[in-house]
Amino acid sequence: MKVKALKNGPYIVEIKGKIKVIKGGKEEEMDAKVLALCRCGHSNNKPFCDGSHAKVGFQAEEVEVEAE
Repeated sequence: MKVKALKNGPYIVEIKGKIKVIKGGKEEEMDAKVLALCRCGHSNNKPFCDGSHAKVGFQAEEVEVEAE
């Protein structure tokens, strides 16, 4: 798994294999390769990014973490 915090943007999570997302008591299994997660706090689709960071002028550094 790799997590990137994009400069002035969301967390991008790259995943190998299946993932399970539980939101609002509902469970969904996905074969996702990439998820964009909000880190500005303004998304209307939390925890996922909806692009609100650009509208509110969110600023933050770029960071990358990788695990095997």
